[in-house]
Amino acid sequence: MKAPAKPTGGTGEAKPAATKQPPAAERVYTHVKEAVLGRRYEGGTLLTEGHLAEAVGVSRTPVREALLRLEVEGLIKLYPKKGALVLAVSAQEIADVVETRLLVEEFAARKAVPASARLIERLEELLEEQRQLAQEGDLAAVAVKDRCFHAEIVRNAGNDILARLYDQLRDRQLRMGVAVMEAHPDRIAANITEHGELLEAIRSGDADGAAQAVRRHVGRVKVLVRGEDR
Repeated sequence: MKAPAKPTGGTGEAKPAATKQPPAAERVYTHVKEAVLGRRYEGGTLLTEGHLAEAVGVSRTPVREALLRLEVEGLIKLYPKKGALVLAVSAQEIADVVETRLLVEEFAARKAVPASARLIERLEELLEEQRQLAQEGDLAAVAVKDRCFHAEIVRNAGNDILARLYDQLRDRQLRMGVAVMEAHPDRIAANITEHGELLEAIRSGDADGAAQAVRRHVGRVKVLVRGEDR
């Protein structure tokens, strides 16, 4: 006897398996985090469980779970029976992030010299991707590539502890990066130019020049995010 034929779609072909969605709490977490980092939910915005449940298409229970996780990460502050307040970036936080970035990135820039061909090639790729995204006007994506450029140099330093420390700054860097580009659109082209200068210093074997390029570049971020530029 022949085995019974498997059910097929209208075209006579087997139906593809349905794509499994992430857990509900993970979907809420991703939705809120991306919106906060991309500044669609700006500092001072009050988010309610009901609004988020409706936006993501879930019940309120996974919303509470996701918000607790985001509070631990320092992106929101929960207020019982009211909702979750998106925390603004404080002046102290900006100063702390910039100070930490300078300590890690200047060290990594020096360690990058002499640079491997692989590092140079990867930095060139990231710089070109940043140029393309800038032309498309996708600020959140530009901020991600900006951060990836610096992270690649840090990872190349070969110090896993420093690399993990730097990774902890990721969310704050992305938020500040988008804020700077929104307030100072001309800064996008300037960032790309400064990345090019840093890449050239590393490529030419100039450790001091690479460290100086980092200090100018990162220090400028502090001035712009704090609104001190004139």
